[in-house]
Amino acid sequence: MKFILFFLCCISQAAFCQQDAWVYFADKENVETSLENPIFILSQSAIDRKKLHSISIDARDVPVNPTYISAVKTVNNITVFAKSKWMNALHVRGGVAAIKSLFNLEFVRTIDFADKNLPDLSRPTLQDNKFTIEANLEDFEYGSAQNQTDMIHVGALHIEDFTGHGIIIAVFDSGFPNVATMASFERLRTDQNLLDGYDFVNRTSAIYDYSGSSHGTRVLSTMAGYIENKFVGTAPDASYYLFRTEESEIENPIEESYWVEAAERADSLGVHIITSSLGYNTFDNPNYNYTPSEMDGTTTFISRGATIASQKGILVVNSAGNSGNTPWGIVTAPADAKGVFTVGAVNGDGLYASFSSRGSNFQPTQKPDVVAQGLGSFVIDETDSIVNNNGTSFSAPIVAGAIASLWQAMPTASAEQIKQYVRMSASQYDTPDYLLGFGIPDFEAALALTLSTKNAKFNTFKVYPNPVAHELHLKLPSSNEDRTLRVYDVLGKKIIEQMYKDAYSKIDVSALVSGIYLLKIDSKTTAFNFQFIKF
Repeated sequence: MKFILFFLCCISQAAFCQQDAWVYFADKENVETSLENPIFILSQSAIDRKKLHSISIDARDVPVNPTYISAVKTVNNITVFAKSKWMNALHVRGGVAAIKSLFNLEFVRTIDFADKNLPDLSRPTLQDNKFTIEANLEDFEYGSAQNQTDMIHVGALHIEDFTGHGIIIAVFDSGFPNVATMASFERLRTDQNLLDGYDFVNRTSAIYDYSGSSHGTRVLSTMAGYIENKFVGTAPDASYYLFRTEESEIENPIEESYWVEAAERADSLGVHIITSSLGYNTFDNPNYNYTPSEMDGTTTFISRGATIASQKGILVVNSAGNSGNTPWGIVTAPADAKGVFTVGAVNGDGLYASFSSRGSNFQPTQKPDVVAQGLGSFVIDETDSIVNNNGTSFSAPIVAGAIASLWQAMPTASAEQIKQYVRMSASQYDTPDYLLGFGIPDFEAALALTLSTKNAKFNTFKVYPNPVAHELHLKLPSSNEDRTLRVYDVLGKKIIEQMYKDAYSKIDVSALVSGIYLLKIDSKTTAFNFQFIKF
């Protein structure tokens, strides 16, 4: 009887006998040569984007050593499922003994098991795996999408012909059936803005063949969908790559690795924005589960990958998650990462949607960043029908598309600058909380912020020097009004606040760390914004 129970237990746990792990390598080959000739490892558009925004090309951009990959593949009972050049790692699956045997390979630095009950392996004598960083105007009829676009005032950008043209968005999701044939994406295809795609789960470029989930099709529609007089997405003229990274039939850490692989592919293709309506905290094997305290932006593989993507100059937008009314409650990875722009959900009246995952003190920065309509969002399904769906899965791409339209208006701005403009435009910027973050963004106001900063040196206000090391000098028109001066960092945290009336003033910024800051000066009749760099 005991034998039968043991046998049945083994059968029921068969999926867990194979373990998942990340295998990190100690080095890469031909790093110096690759960095001297980046065109061999990146596309020209990726190189141009990095140059425009002063993003360095470094060792993380060099591919994983193919010899190392081949060596791992030859080990019995080991299957390689994904690779990451940024992490210099492979995601493998196999028996515990087989995975541990990989540590005998001298180029393997660390093995991290997804199962929290299994001890990780590491060589303490080797350095940590961190590399040194060296048209015509259109007046759209939005139809069903009217409320979700009006809420964030993205229509004001579209009227100015900022519709995402020239901005490349990569969509990470679970399936994109019928995108290649649907009438609602005909405009996208006709304008040759549907660039390409790849299914990382099935390892095929036939991105539209998988029909097990239409989630990605619906997500894409919030940005790129167009049905004349009936529906317009928030970035109808942006260009799109579609990547399947989510295996909807299972929940396994391999999906984190697929996501990071896709981010690396997006970076090499010169993508400006990644939008991802995915999140990870629990898995089919409970031993792989994360704890709420591990939603700290640095623990999970996917969040570390998302952080690198943001460091590479990509603006990463991710849904907060739909756990707000569950015991879990808080955002999931990679929405917890510092560099990720996290979007929660409100209803059609702008009130908090109870399912929207909340921020917490586990995250290193304010989460969520902003919110948009995610309860009763209008989307286009795989049958070309306009339907209602709920979830931060839809509020996130609604915002991502609006960001693309904003970025078109100021293409030389960095991702960090764009994120800050959006935060500053939001409804509760001065009083953020864990439910709505900085609030509902106003993209018309964000556009005004970008233009006021861009044109500041031409008006009667003068701020100098810029960049600044010690004292920032201000010369403003004379006034008897009280003025409030505030300085914010790129994450929206208020650093300095003071009152004054004089036409001339100065601010001691010597204690600030190096970086980009935003100066806001307000009175009853005027408002002034200026961006400066502290070095």
